[in-house]
Amino acid sequence: MKSTKYSKKVLEHFRNPRNVGTLEGDDVAIGRVGNPVCGDLMEIYIKVKDDVIEDIKFKTFGCGSAIATSSMITELAKGKTLDEALKITRQDVADELEGLPPIKMHCSNLAADALHDAIKNYREGRKLEPVVDVPAKPCAIPESREIIGLEKFLGKGVYFTYGNLEEFRDKRVLVIENGEPSIELAIKLTEVTGRVIFMTPLKRILASSELKTKLKMSDVKVLVEGELIEVLGDNTVEKVKVHDLNEDTEYELFVDAVIIP
Repeated sequence: MKSTKYSKKVLEHFRNPRNVGTLEGDDVAIGRVGNPVCGDLMEIYIKVKDDVIEDIKFKTFGCGSAIATSSMITELAKGKTLDEALKITRQDVADELEGLPPIKMHCSNLAADALHDAIKNYREGRKLEPVVDVPAKPCAIPESREIIGLEKFLGKGVYFTYGNLEEFRDKRVLVIENGEPSIELAIKLTEVTGRVIFMTPLKRILASSELKTKLKMSDVKVLVEGELIEVLGDNTVEKVKVHDLNEDTEYELFVDAVIIP
């Protein structure tokens, strides 16, 4: 049984996070990801000179491992070329932190994704407006929370990765928010099914104006302030239980597949 405890290094980076803050200037880009399970939100700021990350900062609203991984990614990326930084993986971050609880590996170690998003935005000349305006460090490290039934239905209706979208044809598909790629996936799925639900724990969709317009014009049903807490069914996924974060109530949705990109 793998440990569900935080390592000493995770706790140290949580309690004393490195490079907290923001950066400004024409040579600065922002990368942003939203946590598909807990509602964590990360922003990574990079300042680039001669294709090298000269400075890097972060602001994160979320759990202890979300803050620790954000802190660690800034240490790993600073001084590297953009191509070198793109090679940093989630596993690299977890290894440097001497491991993460298994249920936190997917839901909180998104810092590498935020870094990669910042590099992409820098190269494309895309400027994001900062949205994280909360303290980067909460007052206490919360316990890990497990989505009930997630592992049980892995490959039987629950997907972290996906191949041919044809396997979702005419199915009721729930896509859990994880940045702009998850929005693009939800829209793409409407080509094979008319029953796509996109759910985010946030109060509003965080995306470019163009992408938000595409989402609004699509057949995707959007649920905001929703948190996935349980996957239910017999041999395959039949429904999910959702926590309405606004009303603090729970309800069920009938779905055939859950995608957590």
